[in-house]
Amino acid sequence: RRGRRFLLSQIMSRRPSPRAFTLIELLTVITIIGILVSITFGVTRGVKQRAAVQQARTELAVVSQSLEDYRRLYSDYPQLTIEDTKDSQKEVQLLKALIGLRGPTNDSVIKGKTFLDTANFSVATVNAPEIQIDPYDAAANGAVLIDPWDRPYHYYYFNEANRRGYLLYSSGPDGEDIAPTGLKQLNETSPENTDNIYANR
Repeated sequence: RRGRRFLLSQIMSRRPSPRAFTLIELLTVITIIGILVSITFGVTRGVKQRAAVQQARTELAVVSQSLEDYRRLYSDYPQLTIEDTKDSQKEVQLLKALIGLRGPTNDSVIKGKTFLDTANFSVATVNAPEIQIDPYDAAANGAVLIDPWDRPYHYYYFNEANRRGYLLYSSGPDGEDIAPTGLKQLNETSPENTDNIYANR
């Protein structure tokens, strides 16, 4: 038995011990993990971006339909001109028009016909887009419809050259935007507007 134990201990002592990782191997593993994480992050970010773009298109389509309902009742769209650009007042007045707090001739009303259900939209102020507010609250002065990138949707009404219509859009993921200054510019695309998402294009 002693002989067997001695022989067994000799065999066990000759087995190679587990080899530790070298620094190069550890760095290689860390690099591979980093690459996989960056790929996963890029894919996830791309998916989120596409989802946000689709959400913006869906919301713009709903607002566009509300504007058509408004036009059928009042024979025109909310008359917020291109020149009216101060402090996003166009967007404020647009929301008021669509929820029945503003009449077709720019007059305030207590409660008119509602064209847009805001339950499925983000409604906030330009200065605090992350804080949801009730557009019917008297204290919610300055409420606008917010896009998926926490910026207001833009609205321009035009009545030029026997044409009446509107431009409704989001400035997109980059937030860059050059506002049109007339009917001619409504159909022009500048580099800053390439990722804009339009309701009626």
